[in-house]
Amino acid sequence: MEQLGDARRGKMAGNIAGFGRALRRAGVPTDASRIALATEAAVWVGVDARDDLCAAMEAVMVSREQDRGVFRELFDAWFRDPELANKMLAQMLPSAEGKMEPSKRRPRVREALAAPREADRPAQSEREVDFDAAMTASDLQRLQHADFNALGAAEYRLVERLARDIALPVPTLPSRRLRVVAGGGKHARMHWPGVLHEAARTGGEMLRLPRLARRAQPLPLLVLIDVSGSMERYARLLLAFLHAATRRAGRRDVFAFGTRLTDLTPAFAIADADAMLAAASAAIDDFAGGTRLGDSLHELRRRHARRLTGRRTLVLVISDGLDTGEPAVLESELLWLKRHARRVLWLNPLLRFEGYAPLARGAAILHRHADAMLAVHNLNALGQLATSLATLMRAGR
Repeated sequence: MEQLGDARRGKMAGNIAGFGRALRRAGVPTDASRIALATEAAVWVGVDARDDLCAAMEAVMVSREQDRGVFRELFDAWFRDPELANKMLAQMLPSAEGKMEPSKRRPRVREALAAPREADRPAQSEREVDFDAAMTASDLQRLQHADFNALGAAEYRLVERLARDIALPVPTLPSRRLRVVAGGGKHARMHWPGVLHEAARTGGEMLRLPRLARRAQPLPLLVLIDVSGSMERYARLLLAFLHAATRRAGRRDVFAFGTRLTDLTPAFAIADADAMLAAASAAIDDFAGGTRLGDSLHELRRRHARRLTGRRTLVLVISDGLDTGEPAVLESELLWLKRHARRVLWLNPLLRFEGYAPLARGAAILHRHADAMLAVHNLNALGQLATSLATLMRAGR
């Protein structure tokens, strides 16, 4: 095979390196080793067929399904030269205009293309590449403890991308269904059909004793997130976090509430986080308004009571508790919610204040009826959320 030298050095190598940095700015995990693999893939595939080059680079640079759309869109914008099929290398053009209009691109792609291209600059070290899309390591450490409400625009976008990588394993519960296990704990019982089957294969010798144990099933999850004016800076970021962190959960239902209840469950079924946020924004028509949690819970009970599965549902109420509705309605609906849920947890960003006390009427009622109150005001608090949930599920009410 003819080796394309410019795919390993010169403009093509610089183009691929710059493209890798643009991917990282768009939130796609890409390091120097993946960029090197992409360069090697370009050598083997060649630049005669644009679609083949795109597929080869995607195979080595993308590992998450939700990033494939971002990769293809950014690839079209970055390597936009229509003469690519007849050239030995792709020339870097002065603008980053692609086939799609900027208004139709994903926000992650627009932000990645807004930064200046660095193909003609000297190569960066591995450490610099790791942080060229954001800040230094000390800045990232500071952002771990920075309140979401105090972030600048660029910091907010970075923190939103970082929040998508925080894991939130949903607590599990033994289900009624059984599975065959090799050892098993004290609650596992002998699987006699399996024992006899194994013995028949070994001439009557019982060399292995399979047992039956209950399958671990994630708890159904119900999320109620406040989108009122006081929660505006937290709502979008927490939606992005929960969308990525609960992707492998079992059943999850998500509702936004302000002056009314909005079902965001269809939006959460979208794999791409940016597309999910766009769908959620289109669905919510009371964003940055007031808060009427009692009326929203009444609507939940009237129209969506079946979303609560047999007192096994874990309910997360994300709000600062500054409710403007009737306290009696809120208390009545919270009592109903507690009777039909396994746990009701209040995730409150106001816990960032030392000595915080729920003195507002709505906050006092939430504090009285919630099983626990947890902080969600910075990345460090989100990282500790999984441990806190597991501890609370083990403890009694």
